[in-house]
Amino acid sequence: MARALEQEHALARPIAERLPPGLRFGTSTWSFPGWAGIVYSRARSVKELAHDGLLEYAQHPLLTTVGIDRSFYAPVPDGDYLRYARQLPPGFQCVSKAPHAVMSQVFMAPGLPEDERGPTVTPNPDFLSVEVFEAMHARPLLGSFREHAGPVLLEMPPVGAANRLPLPAFLDRLDRFLSEAPRGLRYAVELRERAYLTPAYAEVLRAHGVAHAYSYWRSMPLPGAQAETVPVTQAPFVLVRLSLKPGRAYEADKARFAPFNRIVEPDPRMRAEVVEIVCAAAAAGIPAFVLVNNKAEGSSPLTVRALAEQVAEAWAARGGQAE
Repeated sequence: MARALEQEHALARPIAERLPPGLRFGTSTWSFPGWAGIVYSRARSVKELAHDGLLEYAQHPLLTTVGIDRSFYAPVPDGDYLRYARQLPPGFQCVSKAPHAVMSQVFMAPGLPEDERGPTVTPNPDFLSVEVFEAMHARPLLGSFREHAGPVLLEMPPVGAANRLPLPAFLDRLDRFLSEAPRGLRYAVELRERAYLTPAYAEVLRAHGVAHAYSYWRSMPLPGAQAETVPVTQAPFVLVRLSLKPGRAYEADKARFAPFNRIVEPDPRMRAEVVEIVCAAAAAGIPAFVLVNNKAEGSSPLTVRALAEQVAEAWAARGGQAE
């Protein structure tokens, strides 16, 4: 495994040297035993990697950011943030998720078996609550992890047409949240309801200097189509998140792609659109973050390498300079 990792680093290093400045690639999270020989030098358990895997992860030449997804489900204790910080080099920035308790418009609980109406839907009184967001996420992040606090991802879970707020009401709530959100952090919004992807939504983000997360997700258009509505250059940074091919089922692809040590289903169109987005950002002198999930193509670190190689080639073809 150690020899395989040396070879992987040898492949990745010259690619990293040819990338445009300000571009960071990473994975949605890091605790996957199947990455032995790709990111890690030996076989380790999920628990071990979750505890101290970042130390080796951050040595990979192409992995210069990472997602902290667990903050979506519960606050991250200060002790865990401090442990992560000890494993990361100076300047390494992480993309953390804002909590589900603040980002979801409704809560859905499964109905009783005899209840033919399906899940019980309850409105979330804390949807886009600045006070709850600050207590659960912003304050710990800025206190224990400030040096490594990259963009905060405001991922809006899908709730369906019957449960979502009308567009004007949603935009009003989003506008108020972004107006009052704690300073000292950068924000990116990821939509999972395509009805909200409109010029009016783009204008709310532009007014606050907030990025749109160009997503690769089962119910959303491809990243290139999203960039037609929300221009790449309208925010001070770019975030791309590759999670799941549109139209696919998360659990089915998770089972099909495990143990995430090979590319199972490459998507050339998606890759080409991501390359175009990050090269447009680089040409404008805008930093970019690209996070990849295993469910995008089968192995997120290998997708990162493939994307990075294509970006390096495209950037060289453009002359390798910002405008």
